[in-house]
Amino acid sequence: MASTYLITGGAGFIGSHLVEALLGQGESVVVLDDLSTGDKANLAAAWSNPRLRFVRGSVLDERLVEELTGRCDTVVHLAAAVGVRLIVEQPLKSFTTNVRGTENVIAAAHRHGRRVLLASTSEIYGKNPGPLTEGCDRVLGATSVARWSYSTAKAVDEILALAHHREFGLPVTVARLFNTVGPRQSPAYGMVIPRLVRQAVAGEPLTVHGDGRQRRCFAHVADVVDALLRLLAHPGADGRIFNVGTEDEISIAGLAARVVARAGSASPVVLVPYDQVYGAGAGDFEDIERRLPDTTRLRELTGWAPRRGLDDILDASIAEARAEQAALPGQPRAQDTPQLTAHPRV
Repeated sequence: MASTYLITGGAGFIGSHLVEALLGQGESVVVLDDLSTGDKANLAAAWSNPRLRFVRGSVLDERLVEELTGRCDTVVHLAAAVGVRLIVEQPLKSFTTNVRGTENVIAAAHRHGRRVLLASTSEIYGKNPGPLTEGCDRVLGATSVARWSYSTAKAVDEILALAHHREFGLPVTVARLFNTVGPRQSPAYGMVIPRLVRQAVAGEPLTVHGDGRQRRCFAHVADVVDALLRLLAHPGADGRIFNVGTEDEISIAGLAARVVARAGSASPVVLVPYDQVYGAGAGDFEDIERRLPDTTRLRELTGWAPRRGLDDILDASIAEARAEQAALPGQPRAQDTPQLTAHPRV
């Protein structure tokens, strides 16, 4: 029997891919998104599906969250202020959105007895260099550094969710997402691969923040969505936290060089100090030396394994950037533009 899923932030990068996957399984989906960072265009491929409903609104709207939660069987809470740039530039708004929004979602799910999948973040671990298991300590800097407000807000989200599970039996699963990339990811807000790829394709210098020695692991959004679907389908995931990401490390300087090579670009790679990236407001900005997940728990429970490597990710991103560049000289024809406003609303 088909279920109905409420996906907050469903018009965003990861959310839109999850929407398509659930619809592809025959499920019904209600998307709640205020379009502050999401985009209706991300849902273009799914828009004509009669099992999709879109609601423009915020998770800060307690009454709306309550109403939509009551209409659905499962809630996937993806809506959040995301990206290092946004967190640094708007720390108060980001903190409030992340904490109050999650509080509304968890409270509504509790009242209606709905299952929740909460998307959390590798930022939870702070400066802990790993390898990171779900039980690792959090190592954070001073509260005056804006970056740590995001980690703290997401920790509060997790505490709210897990406390409801322990005290009230709320079926909730926490997925800590590491660096996720793929189609539809915007270069805005500090997303590194889309930015570097677009610079390479445009023949511009690739700007690497800091010294470029910071190391990351990048997972394709399709692999991440596969992990989320497996967690949603497995009753053994209730009340537990799972890292979701790959374990293939690369330095950001090395990533930039690899982008140049895969794109066949002549662009140079330049290092840019953080105060030039984020302005004087960056203050004592702290970057993370290393972010390496241990995904043993996820793999053992669900059998999940990533199927796409970094070169697959980069090649797809380069192709997408080139398609965008080719479309720049002219405007798309009317028949090429999805008529999104015609879709029924909740």
